[in-house]
Amino acid sequence: MKTKSVFSLMMIFGTLVTISSNNWISMWMGLELNMMSFIPLIYKKSSKSSEAGMMYFLIQSMSSMILMFSMLMMNMWADQMKYFIWLIGMSLLIKLGAAPFHMWLPEMLTKLNWLNCFILLTWQKLAPMMMINNLNYNNMIMTTSIIISVIMGAMGGLNQASLRKIMGYSSINHLGWMLSMSKIQNNWIIYLFIYSMITLMICVMFNNYNMYYINQINMINLSMAEKLSFTMNMLSLGGLPPFLGFLSKWIVINTLMEDKMIFMLIIMVMMSMITLFYYMRMISSMMLSFQSVNKWMIINNNNNHPMYMMMINMSLPFYVIFNFM
Repeated sequence: MKTKSVFSLMMIFGTLVTISSNNWISMWMGLELNMMSFIPLIYKKSSKSSEAGMMYFLIQSMSSMILMFSMLMMNMWADQMKYFIWLIGMSLLIKLGAAPFHMWLPEMLTKLNWLNCFILLTWQKLAPMMMINNLNYNNMIMTTSIIISVIMGAMGGLNQASLRKIMGYSSINHLGWMLSMSKIQNNWIIYLFIYSMITLMICVMFNNYNMYYINQINMINLSMAEKLSFTMNMLSLGGLPPFLGFLSKWIVINTLMEDKMIFMLIIMVMMSMITLFYYMRMISSMMLSFQSVNKWMIINNNNNHPMYMMMINMSLPFYVIFNFM
């Protein structure tokens, strides 16, 4: 346990080094420290965790190799700087798991527990997003990645039975929304914070009930408070008003409309409707059916959090009221 605490602190420290650095080499060092600290947190005595650790190491190492090559070449051939900036951006998109470099993320999530899934979906996005925010990046390439991310995130989750894969494709879709803000304002930090809060509540519930597949949702006897909190969380993750998740999408919609990026905004909103469809798949059968408890299922029951989850998700109307008063 002490060892995991040390690696967790090193992972946080690595991200803080990247955020606070003012040169590419220091940022790269922070990314590497973060990567090498996260891998021991993944590892458990099972073949799946070993496979996940190896997969993460290979993907991140390849991305870091492209990043380091681009930084060195950028100093040597300053007249060709824009091409190396594109390579740096591509390496960071690989680290984030943004489309079209996204295929490793859902596959890796299926080999992790819910705590590690939460870290990979939220905290591990912070440092690469901060570096992309500092890039003078080609808008056309970024726009293409955003559109592909929201489309693949929506379409990829439609035919999935694994909750971890669904959360992975949902993360890719939300990453497209965050990237759309990365070159305009720093509002992507607000988006990431709200997304992290909602994802934390969902992952805590899935972890408490050891749920990894959609059919397990119907096999567990949930209280009405837990059903409502789970429903609110999923609708909030989809950005449905009046829940908290709508606030972050509202900020993105307003900013993109001010910048006349209407075509991209239409695609993003349409794809959000598709993500709401597969969130509703998870909710509808649970709300409409009678559950029975299987005695052989191990349940880590904790009934303290549903009311707090509902209160957090319903905080948007109060935010709007006080904002316009």
